Amino acid sequence: MQHRAFLLLALLALLALPSAVAKKKDKAKKGGAGSECAEWTWGPCVPSSKDCGAGLREGTCGAQTQRVRCRVPCNWKKEFGADCKYKFESWGGCDGATGTKARQGTLKKARYNAQCQETIRVTKPCTPKTKAKAKAKKGKGKD
Repeated sequence: MQHRAFLLLALLALLALPSAVAKKKDKAKKGGAGSECAEWTWGPCVPSSKDCGAGLREGTCGAQTQRVRCRVPCNWKKEFGADCKYKFESWGGCDGATGTKARQGTLKKARYNAQCQETIRVTKPCTPKTKAKAKAKKGKGKD
């Protein structure tokens, strides 16, 4: 008798499970983001504190407004923004007059409809070569 009651309960639980899942899917479709709107306009990711890290991005579509979590990398270049992704060439040679080297990047991807430049040029200071010689001398003294 107990086995029949257990089997009956198990059968009822299995039958109730698909209907509960279907209800959750219906709620997600009705209240989900962009359910009726196709053209969302997204703003920049605004960090919660300082100038990098976790933050929020606000999007609008007609009268709807939505906020999504986002992250601004702490090594992003402020000149061209965190939503503009570039493919960079190799670093050029050191310019003796300025003490810097440069490279160029072409736009690979603009996320969230960001306004990005097609090509950019970035520079950084040349590294002095004395570091490599200093390391070599340290290694020789250990013999």
